[in-house]
Amino acid sequence: MRDRARQPARDDASDLELTIARLLTVGTYVAITLLAIGVLVLLAAGRSPLEGGPRFDLGRIGSDLVSLRPEGVLWLGLVAVIATPAARVVAALAGFAIRGERAMVAVAAAILGIIALSIVLGMSTEA
Repeated sequence: MRDRARQPARDDASDLELTIARLLTVGTYVAITLLAIGVLVLLAAGRSPLEGGPRFDLGRIGSDLVSLRPEGVLWLGLVAVIATPAARVVAALAGFAIRGERAMVAVAAAILGIIALSIVLGMSTEA
């Protein structure tokens, strides 16, 4: 009886890990695809990926994409690179919350806080 009671918990853990693995896989493929497209568009425009570019401005990504500027695609790809592991932590936090693992929810929330703080501090410094 006791083994049967534990089996659903293992299945829940397996399902959570499988969901997170899929999220990471899809996020990685999306990021790589966007970056590759951005480099190809940059090269098609006769520019070198090594010449540098504009500072990151989240508000400009949409207009850059609509205008078919390579910077928009490249920045979107970089945002996907950064967002993928953060999304993994969010998915883990949700899974732990559903399973009632308060300590792990606190750990995941702390990690998200550190990620958010890092982004804020990184965007506030001048390059």
